[in-house]
Amino acid sequence: MALIHVTDIEDTINFWRGRTDVPVGAALSPELDALARVYAEMALRREDAVDESRLDGPARAAWMAWYATTPDTPCIAICSTAQGDAQCKGCGRSFEEVQHWLSMTPAEKRWVWARIRREGTAWRFTRYAERAMESAPGLLSNS
Repeated sequence: MALIHVTDIEDTINFWRGRTDVPVGAALSPELDALARVYAEMALRREDAVDESRLDGPARAAWMAWYATTPDTPCIAICSTAQGDAQCKGCGRSFEEVQHWLSMTPAEKRWVWARIRREGTAWRFTRYAERAMESAPGLLSNS
């Protein structure tokens, strides 16, 4: 079971809101309508995640279009798992997550992103990342 966190659904909705001009009172675009249904169902069930299998075709296509705009990996090219750490100091992924990253589904990858963002201890999310951004704007992304 691969879960998609509510923050990714919200980010996807905002992605499509920025690309779709919907006048007040007009019908939503197919992408926004499909995502709004998923979001409403999650709210009614008080869920903070949805199994990706519950996304119908339009919602899944809309989510995948947003996903394609996000960085694939949180790697910042400082991999302490290569030095024997169970958790990478650079990106925050576990050794197993680093090893299996290429075989993970988009939803599984985004779940890892949500966890490492929430933990906020990886160098990617600390002062190191801020200094890197100052010296090379556009190099790192927190998406």
